[in-house]
Amino acid sequence: MRITRLFRVEQPAERPFTWGDVIVLLVIITLIYAGVRLAYNAPPAVRGPEISLAPGTLPWYTFRSLGRMAAAYALSMAFSLVYGYLAAYSRRAEQMLLPLLDVLQSVPILSFLPVVLLSFSAILPQAIAAEFAAIVLIFTSQVWNITFAWYQSLTTIPKELREVSDVFRLGWLRLRTLELPFAAISLIWNSMMGWAGGWFFLMAAEIFTVGDRDFRLPGLGAYLQAAANRGDLRAVGFGIGTLVVLIVVLDQLVWRPLLAWSDRFKLEMVENRTPPTSWFYDAWRTSRMAHWLGARVAYQVLEAAEGWIGRRLAVTVASSSGSRAGRWGWYAALALGAAGLLYGSARAVEVLLRIPPGQWAAIGVGLIATLLRVTAALAIALAWTVPLGVAIGSSPRLATWLQPVIQVTASVPATALFPVFVLALAALPAGLNLAAVLLMLMGTQWYLLFNIIAGASAIPQDLKYTSALLQLDRRERWRTLVLPALFPYIITGAITASGGAWNASIVAEYIEFGGRTLSTVGIGALISHATASGDYPLLLAATLAMVATVVTVNRLVWRRLYGVAAERYRME
Repeated sequence: MRITRLFRVEQPAERPFTWGDVIVLLVIITLIYAGVRLAYNAPPAVRGPEISLAPGTLPWYTFRSLGRMAAAYALSMAFSLVYGYLAAYSRRAEQMLLPLLDVLQSVPILSFLPVVLLSFSAILPQAIAAEFAAIVLIFTSQVWNITFAWYQSLTTIPKELREVSDVFRLGWLRLRTLELPFAAISLIWNSMMGWAGGWFFLMAAEIFTVGDRDFRLPGLGAYLQAAANRGDLRAVGFGIGTLVVLIVVLDQLVWRPLLAWSDRFKLEMVENRTPPTSWFYDAWRTSRMAHWLGARVAYQVLEAAEGWIGRRLAVTVASSSGSRAGRWGWYAALALGAAGLLYGSARAVEVLLRIPPGQWAAIGVGLIATLLRVTAALAIALAWTVPLGVAIGSSPRLATWLQPVIQVTASVPATALFPVFVLALAALPAGLNLAAVLLMLMGTQWYLLFNIIAGASAIPQDLKYTSALLQLDRRERWRTLVLPALFPYIITGAITASGGAWNASIVAEYIEFGGRTLSTVGIGALISHATASGDYPLLLAATLAMVATVVTVNRLVWRRLYGVAAERYRME
């Protein structure tokens, strides 16, 4: 019997290099140069706070860390909704926004954090500036996967649903009635994964130091790091235990109820026999007070917000007929921006020309070494996340048991325990290389796992029944249904995981622990060493080299695969 393919595959047209890429590269070069230039004027020493290891301080540290995570997530969601919407529906904006997103998700956070700290310190008190900088750092670890997931959902909405929304003339209301519901499952799973990745970078945000400049902040990350540095295993246990309890509470009171609620938005013609459940969601639905709050408060707020947005859009449309002065102001802003980009790029080139050939050779060797580690980490992650993610996404009962375990495991910051792993592996052949790959894997594998779980849980039940009626064996079912359905989610996860691995290379390849500095060959180690030693020209060159490498890989590999996912693997 001949097996009919449920998904048709065609190669998309190759996307050419556009003027948007040129502008994006100039923006990145100018921003990095501005950061390096500001670093010259940084204060020679900054004294950080004392971190107490008393158990009584943990509730306050927990509250402050959770507040930073929540603020960064709110900023990430707002950014993702606007950014993804523009990239999905504006061809001109897509030519600039997607290349910019490719670059931003791969730029090492450590390179930009001094810029953010110094910029905020110029207008805000030091404590507030450090708080804002920490939120920005956590934001950069959460936002990219949410943005890619939102963009992928918008570009894969079936044409029939879009045509229905056009017939009913929903206009901007299509966001609430079609686009957000269609993307709900993917957004929730990627939000969970964003929080898991955010906990990983929270420690880096709360313990950030540059030489003698100590920008640490009181929080769980600083508590765990201080406990590890002092060898206080009792405090390490208290800190990890507090973090585990916090993750379990968030899972039971936030994420599992959201998953149970979002199951109603799954696009299928047959009802799932075992939908995800949540005891808190069931209690909330049967609560009279919750019903009153929804009807009297939430509904009124939603109606007022919709009316305000509608009026704002009407005013914007009415004024878009545009005054002549407004157009000239826009042209003047563009001219000033172009002049700034050209000036910054020229000064950056001037700095790069002064770098000796030996340092350029070291940058090339470091790029190759880090690329090999990133590839190894992605290969190892794919080998175990695909089968496990499909198993969890296809079985709500299994998800009930494993999801809290995965959430807790993914959320424990690996940097808290990584120095112990380094000391254990340092004596082995290629021990630091293994440790670097291990940290990259621990920090990026969850991007793939959560996306694969989301893709498996979104496979329509009627397609599963169809594959059963056709009596497909396991191999054919994976070839014709499971892998094609997962393909967009795998690519989304792989893009963010790859960028996360490049980011993690700064921490993975250069480690300071207990007064010792351990490093291995890699571009991340080169950037960290340049930052610590104040070699700012080398920092500029190494960062730009990493950005150029990642952009090239994204354009030659991930962008083509993403085109296949967006255009050929949609179910309609």
